Amino acid sequence: AKDIILSIIGKIGVNGATNMVMEFTGPVVESMSMESRMTLCNMAVEGGARAAYVNPDSMTISYLNGKPFAPKADFNEAAKYWMSIASDKDAIYDARATMDVGRLKPMATWGTNPGQVIQITGTVPRLEYYSGKAREEAVAAMKHMGLEPGQRLLGMSVDVVFIGSCTNGRLSDLEAAAQIMYGNQVSVPTIVVPGSEQVKYWAEQFGLDKVFTDAGAEWREPGCSMCLAMNPDKLVGQQRSASTSNRNFVGRQGSPAGRTHLMSPYTAAATAIEGKIANPLKYLTR
Repeated sequence: AKDIILSIIGKIGVNGATNMVMEFTGPVVESMSMESRMTLCNMAVEGGARAAYVNPDSMTISYLNGKPFAPKADFNEAAKYWMSIASDKDAIYDARATMDVGRLKPMATWGTNPGQVIQITGTVPRLEYYSGKAREEAVAAMKHMGLEPGQRLLGMSVDVVFIGSCTNGRLSDLEAAAQIMYGNQVSVPTIVVPGSEQVKYWAEQFGLDKVFTDAGAEWREPGCSMCLAMNPDKLVGQQRSASTSNRNFVGRQGSPAGRTHLMSPYTAAATAIEGKIANPLKYLTR
């Protein structure tokens, strides 16, 4: 889900959905878990959207059934109402964007906003692709990030890895990172922060915390942590981080000179192991 939303924002730009509401649809979205759908909707604001949603379906109803604040006695009636407010099949949209997920690769940002993103197997864009203000922004971003046009992200050393945030601190995100880290050791300081007390509880019930600590990562209490440089979890100087958070603007992680690459929990975990931006696919095909 993180790779998909980064790819979408890279395609439409950080202002591509300004003053709009984004609807995510299609067979891939329909097959996603509720947590993955939340990741899409969480980052829609990074594309300029006021809000985002996935139409309610049977997965939505199943997810809500039994939740503490969901209706109880009249749940079925509530479910009928929720299903009734899905978009009409002939709905008219202000804009549409389509992507071929079959061609999707792990993504990572190279610049200082979520729209400055490439496949990790790709290269930093050349300046001739830009003009006007976009060119100025690209030049400034490359200077801040210490990158050159045509340079590869894959294999670039990082100083710290952060796995967490409201974007990717859910149980499924921690499961993804644990899948990569299991039986491996991290090479750089790595902190893993669950998104809530409930996530922390279930992660510990499933033994995910032990997977992380056995790999040499720090298992923290729930919170925002390095996403916005809370408490001591900050970049120092020109430290470079691999982060599963949602924003990478200058100074976001605490240091005015800090450098942040946004990526998925899979990619962040692989990067933690290798100490450099890494392709997680080789760990998933073992």
